[in-house]
Amino acid sequence: MTLDIHDRQHRLASLRAVAVGNALEWFDWTLYGTFSVYLSLNLFDSTDPTSALLATLGVFAGGFLARPLGGWLFGHIGDRHGRKFTLLLTMCLLALTSLAIALIPSYESIGVYASVCLFVCRLVQGLAHGGESGVAYTYVAEIAPANRRGLWSSSVFVSVTFGVISATALAGLLSALLGDAAMQAWGWRVGFGIGALLGVYALFLRRSATETEVFKHQAPTLHCGEQKPPVSGRQAALIIRNIVMIAAASNATYYTWVTFAPATAIATQGMDATGAYLASLFAQLLCMLWLPVCGMLSDRYGRRPMVMAFGLGVALVVIPVSMLVTEQPWTLFVAQCIGLSVWALLAAIFPAVLAEQVPTQVRAMGVGLVSSLSVAIFGGTAPYLNTWLSSHDLGWVYSVYVMSLGLMAFAAGYIIKETARMDLNDIPLPGQDHTVSKMSEQTA
Repeated sequence: MTLDIHDRQHRLASLRAVAVGNALEWFDWTLYGTFSVYLSLNLFDSTDPTSALLATLGVFAGGFLARPLGGWLFGHIGDRHGRKFTLLLTMCLLALTSLAIALIPSYESIGVYASVCLFVCRLVQGLAHGGESGVAYTYVAEIAPANRRGLWSSSVFVSVTFGVISATALAGLLSALLGDAAMQAWGWRVGFGIGALLGVYALFLRRSATETEVFKHQAPTLHCGEQKPPVSGRQAALIIRNIVMIAAASNATYYTWVTFAPATAIATQGMDATGAYLASLFAQLLCMLWLPVCGMLSDRYGRRPMVMAFGLGVALVVIPVSMLVTEQPWTLFVAQCIGLSVWALLAAIFPAVLAEQVPTQVRAMGVGLVSSLSVAIFGGTAPYLNTWLSSHDLGWVYSVYVMSLGLMAFAAGYIIKETARMDLNDIPLPGQDHTVSKMSEQTA
C-alpha cells in the first residue's frame, strides 16, 4: 500500500507521540527501582532499613502482578473504544501516579498510610503499564505501512531503551547536584515530579495522534453487531502458545542481560558500581542503533528467520556471556553487547510479530494480556532464579533454562506463518487457511 505524503506525515507524527509515551512509561518504571532506597527510607519504617527496602521491592513486584490485569482491562477498552483513546487514558494514569508518588507524605508524618499510598500508586501504575504496552504494540503495528512494519515496530524498544537510560541519567545527575542528604530528604521527589511533567507533554502529543485505519475499518462491525466470526477455543490456544513461545526468552534475557546485569556484576564479581553502570549505558546506546537495522532486516527477509535467529542465538551465547563477566567493567560491556545484539533480533520486531498473531477484534487485549503474563512469569522471575541458583553453585542450571527458552523461540519461528509485508486484515488465524480467511473477510 502506497501512502500519500499527508497520510505519511500524520502516521509519523502519531508514531512519535507513541514513542514519547513509551519512553515515559519506562522512565517511570525504572525510576522506581533506581530510587527504591530513598523510597524505603521515607515511606516505610526506617528503623529497620533492610525490612523497609524489602517492602519497597515487594511493592515493585506488586506492579508486575497488576500488569496482566492492566493488559486485559485496557486491551478490552482499546478493542472497544479505540487505540488512541486508550493510550490517552493510560498516559493520564501514568502521569498522575508519578505526581502522586512525588507528593506522598513521609512515614513520619502519616505512618503506615504512606506505605499504603505507595502500594496503591504502584498498583495503578502497574495496571497502566500493562495496558500501555499491549495497546502501544498494537497501535504501532496498525499505523505502520505493511512493508515497513518491522522498522516502525523497532521504535518501541528504541524508546523503551531511551526511557531506561534517561531515568538512570536523571538519577545520576540529581545525586551529583544535590548530594546524598538532599536526595534522601526530598531530591527523589524531584525525579517523580519531572516524570509527571513529561507525562503531560506526552499527553499533549498523543491528543493529535490519529486512530488506526485497521481499527476504524473494524469499528463499524463492533458497534452494529456484525462482528467477524469469533475466535475458536483452539485458535485462541494456538495464539497464546505462539506468543508465549516467542516472548518467554525475550523477557528472560532482557531482565538478565539488561535490567539486572550491572547489579549482578557488582554483587557477584565485585565490579565497581560506576564502571558497571557506565558499561551498561554504552552497551544500551549501541543497541539503540542496532534495533532499527533488525527491523529493516525483518521487512526484507521475513519475521520467521529473525525469530529463529534470535532463538538459536540465545541458545548459543547464554553460557559465553555469563562466563565473560569479571570484575572489569569492559567485560560487562562486551557481554552486554553480545547479549543485546541477539536480544534485538526479536525485540525490534516484537510489537509487529505479536500483533500479527492476533485478529483485529481482540488484538489489543490479546497482545496486552498474554505479553504481560509472559513478562510476569518469565521476566519478573528471571533475576530471582538467577541469583538463587548462583548462590547454590547452580548457575549452570539457569543457563540451561534460558537456553531452553531460546530453543522454544526457535521452534516458534519454525511453526508460525510468515506475516511480513501482509496487510493485517489479510493475516489468517493460527490453524486457519489463508483462502478461508479471505472468504470470511468478504462475507463479513
